[in-house]
Amino acid sequence: MREIDYGNLMHRAMRGLIQTVLTDVADNGLPGAHHFFITFDTRHPEVEMAEWLKSRYPEEMTVVIQHWFENLAVTDDGFSITLNFGNSPEPLYIPFDAVHTFVDPSVEFGLRFETQDFDEEDDDEEEQDEAPAAEEKPRGEAEVVSLDQWRK
Repeated sequence: MREIDYGNLMHRAMRGLIQTVLTDVADNGLPGAHHFFITFDTRHPEVEMAEWLKSRYPEEMTVVIQHWFENLAVTDDGFSITLNFGNSPEPLYIPFDAVHTFVDPSVEFGLRFETQDFDEEDDDEEEQDEAPAAEEKPRGEAEVVSLDQWRK
């Protein structure tokens, strides 16, 4: 029996939203107080970053796109950007499939992507909780992330 895969459809739509937003920023700059916290999986095979950053962030890293960034270029698959790490400009390439969270705290907007664990055969036990996802939750659903962790 064929089923509609809402989880993957939602992932694609949400990644498309990020692509549209970043393309606009690449073309026109950041409007107003907008800025982004983007957390991504540094282990993703298509992530490109300096070795010293990979060793410092062996699993996950959060970058901030706000005051200083250069060379933002967006493709269908991801984006490249140069960010400043301790007065050292470093180019990064982040595929959209590696993104875990995208947050714009200026307007209290956030997305969380749960990635599919392909090692597990049991697709019938997908969780549909409305509560925030725990770190150990099987990944596979897309949901809005709580902004409380980024508030001052």
